[in-house]
Amino acid sequence: MDGYLGTYATLGLVFAAGVLLFVAAFGTNRLLRPAHPAEPAGKRVAYESGIDPVGGDWAQAKIRYYVYAYLYVLFAVEAVFLFPWAVVFDRPGFGLLTVAEMGIFVAVLALGILYAWRKRILTWT
Repeated sequence: MDGYLGTYATLGLVFAAGVLLFVAAFGTNRLLRPAHPAEPAGKRVAYESGIDPVGGDWAQAKIRYYVYAYLYVLFAVEAVFLFPWAVVFDRPGFGLLTVAEMGIFVAVLALGILYAWRKRILTWT
């Protein structure tokens, strides 16, 4: 199949094969599945480490854990920007200006850590 319409014919055949495979898989699943699956006792009970669960299924998490996760992601993503800077830094023509830009960037990071420290976000209780 050559030419302009040949590429569309190939695409159509691949699409038709995908749809046929999808229909065949779900049809086979429908034919082979049990009509009325068994529900053994305790199948839907939560199971943790071999111990029967105690209490309800609702637990409250402190917002502090989300703040730790947010700060980690924030500083990890910002630390990723240090690597391209380090690669570009040794090229000619990127001297003092590059150092000043990275100094500003690291100062903003330091201000963020200082703010979190002053607000006692980083203290583990």
